[in-house]
Amino acid sequence: MANTPSITEDFSSKHSPMKHSVEAASPKLPPPTKRRTMEEAKVKHLPEFCVNNEILPSTMQKAVAELLGTYFLIFIGCGSALINDFEPLTIVGIAIVWGMVLMAAIYAVGHISGAHFNPAVTLALAAGQKFSWKLVPMYMVSQLLGSTLASLTLRALFHYRGIEVTVTQYKDSTSDLEAFAWEFIATFILMFNVCAIATDHRACKAVAGAAIGATVLFNVIVAGPITGASMNPARSLGPAVVSGVYENLWVYIVAPVLGAMAATFVYSVLRAPEPEKPESIKSKHNELYSEV
Repeated sequence: MANTPSITEDFSSKHSPMKHSVEAASPKLPPPTKRRTMEEAKVKHLPEFCVNNEILPSTMQKAVAELLGTYFLIFIGCGSALINDFEPLTIVGIAIVWGMVLMAAIYAVGHISGAHFNPAVTLALAAGQKFSWKLVPMYMVSQLLGSTLASLTLRALFHYRGIEVTVTQYKDSTSDLEAFAWEFIATFILMFNVCAIATDHRACKAVAGAAIGATVLFNVIVAGPITGASMNPARSLGPAVVSGVYENLWVYIVAPVLGAMAATFVYSVLRAPEPEKPESIKSKHNELYSEV
């Protein structure tokens, strides 16, 4: 009798509705694997600088970032053209300088201002509803000021010698229409890649800086010997103001703006609607070239 189980115990252990409901509501979790344990340990020990605290940059911070980024771009890029007079860099060397400094500037301040550094890019993004129109004047002033300050710095560092070599010009053998076409196409290619890589939710934005920098590098190699491959009204206006050379400047203002606008329109045909994200996981930080 002592070894015979109780009928009540046997019935309750097998037919208790409470036990079945608990078991149904609490399925057994798979045992932690070695890989899963390592991933959890990585998350726990994530450095503080990798954590997004969802702090939005202020309008002033965006303006300063655009000014500094444009300053770096023009100072290094146009500086390479001046250095080419002493130590030949060739068009390939100058193109590498332009592409690398743009890539570095994008990664440096892209998370703050979106890293436009170009009035044509700013206007095209606003026209494509990827940027707020109310910020356009501030961005353009910052870009033009950064370009002018960089040109003034180069003039001072090169002992106030002429910096006409940094002014974008084309030869007499090139007509206005041909120069316009070169600048239009080069800016179209640049802006198309900006739209594809930096504003499309399907693209990997981590490589945006490298891809956009490479686009400028290729454009400078091809169009540089013909028109200087400006693709940027600020890049042409700054050196022109400091040197006082305004010949054919309209080409380097109108063509890049129209080329960038056209690229934005064309890419809108290829763009897919962005899926709605749950409110709890929406990111609020200022992504590269994102709408602000």
